[in-house]
Amino acid sequence: MPTKKILIINGHPDKESYNFALAAAYKKGALASGAEVKELVLRDLDFNSNLEFGYRKRTELEPDLLKAQEYLQWADHPVWVYPVWWGSVPALLKGFLDRVLLPGFAFQKREGSLWWDKLFVGKTSGIICTMDQPPWYYRLVNGSPSHTAMKKLTMKFIGVKSVKITAIGPIRLSKDTFREKWLQRVETLGGKNK
Repeated sequence: MPTKKILIINGHPDKESYNFALAAAYKKGALASGAEVKELVLRDLDFNSNLEFGYRKRTELEPDLLKAQEYLQWADHPVWVYPVWWGSVPALLKGFLDRVLLPGFAFQKREGSLWWDKLFVGKTSGIICTMDQPPWYYRLVNGSPSHTAMKKLTMKFIGVKSVKITAIGPIRLSKDTFREKWLQRVETLGGKNK
C-alpha cells in the first residue's frame, strides 16, 4: 500500500490556541503511521485574504499561495483544523479558500453550462474543528452551517468525495482532562490517516 500524503492546514490565527495542539497531535499520529506529512499554518503565510475582484479579474497569487497550491495538489488527504466562529470558519481560512481554490486549479466551469469539472477527484479529507457548544447542539439546533459549507459546498464541490468531520466542544470552560482526552483521540485519528 502506498504511503499516504497528508497536508495539515491550520486555520486558527492564534498560535497559542488549542487548535495548534490538536494539529500537533494529528501530525504525531500520522507520522507514527508512516504517512508523509506537510503543514500549512495560515497565520504564517503572507497573502491578501480578500478575493478583490471575485472571478471577474485575476489577482496574482503570492508565493505562499503558490506553495499552498503545490501542497494541496501533492496531498492525498488534506486535514483542516480550525475553530467554528459565528457558525463559520475564521476569516483567515475563508480568505485562503477564496484565494486558493480557483477555477482551473480546484474546479473548471464548463463553457456555456451551469456544470463544472471537479479537479480534486480521488482525494479524501478530514476536518477537525472546535466550538463553544456541544456538537449535538450545533447539529440539531443550528444545522451545522460550517460543516455544510466545508464538506458539501467546498470539498465535495471540487471533487473530494469522502470528508470525515471531528467536531470538538464545548471548548470554553472545558477541563484539562477533556482537552487531553481529545488530543489523544486526534492523535489516534492521525494514526489512522482519517
